[in-house]
Amino acid sequence: MVDVPAVQPTAASPATALEAYDRRSSPGVRPVTVDAGGIVLSGLLSEPPQRPPRAVIIALHGGGMNAGYFDGQAHPDVSLLTLGARLGYTVLALDRPGYGASAARLPAGQRLTAQAATVRCAVEAFTARHAPGAGTFLLAHSFGAKVAFAVVADWDTPNLLGMDVSGCGRRLAVNTSFAGCDRGGSLRRLNWGPLNLYPPHTFWATQQVVAPMPAREVNTVASWTRLSAAILPRIRVPVRLTFAEHEAWWHHGDEDITDLTAQLSAAPRTVIDRLPQAGHNISLGWTARAYHLKALAFVEECLANARHAAPRDL
Repeated sequence: MVDVPAVQPTAASPATALEAYDRRSSPGVRPVTVDAGGIVLSGLLSEPPQRPPRAVIIALHGGGMNAGYFDGQAHPDVSLLTLGARLGYTVLALDRPGYGASAARLPAGQRLTAQAATVRCAVEAFTARHAPGAGTFLLAHSFGAKVAFAVVADWDTPNLLGMDVSGCGRRLAVNTSFAGCDRGGSLRRLNWGPLNLYPPHTFWATQQVVAPMPAREVNTVASWTRLSAAILPRIRVPVRLTFAEHEAWWHHGDEDITDLTAQLSAAPRTVIDRLPQAGHNISLGWTARAYHLKALAFVEECLANARHAAPRDL
């Protein structure tokens, strides 16, 4: 893991990737890079003042965004990175493969399984050097949730605590042609819902967190129902899923939720939450703090469960 000054290129982060770091961030949040087996991923990191952290939270953004999604600048209450550090967690929001520092090397991005392998490598490298022994928890949104599911599937690591997912179901409620292409403002409706759900200046502030959706990622959207049938039954950690009241990308009625939870057959616990007054981009809205607090409470539950399950000295 390499800390990267916001306006200076380094050997680990070439000048072509400067745009990954030239973005505003909250106090205590700094840009970093992580070497994922030769692929350099950029991201944003926040750490608690005390050591060691209660756990490490790896945050994965959705399609067409970047790591700044988890450090919203429109209002101080929006940032997961600052809240997580304040409550004792190390939070690393990664730019997924094809975004940020890796965009020049991977202009078309990576398909789902390749992304999962790269992200898993990055997580292992970061935790081994930065927070050895701390439990790891994945928190992911939209397309990043698909990657997180693929990361966690069959991952045999004792420190994996669980995962929290927002904005991701199994069956799309819209035509897949909308992915990566805004037709007459349709993406604004799908991604945001009613605009009064977000703090003033949100759409000005989010200009720096929006990024092109790589082609291979776009091409994977239509195959998620099939892929999820192979991936979800291999999840063996607790899972929490949140659906916004104004979620428009995914079907999330009772039958859809029943189908989704049935696929998570090996998860020891599955929690479903519905968040009122929220749109698809939950972590940027007025209810972001409520969502993040609930997610962090779930991390605490997973930590308690891990302590209970750990062998005790007699």
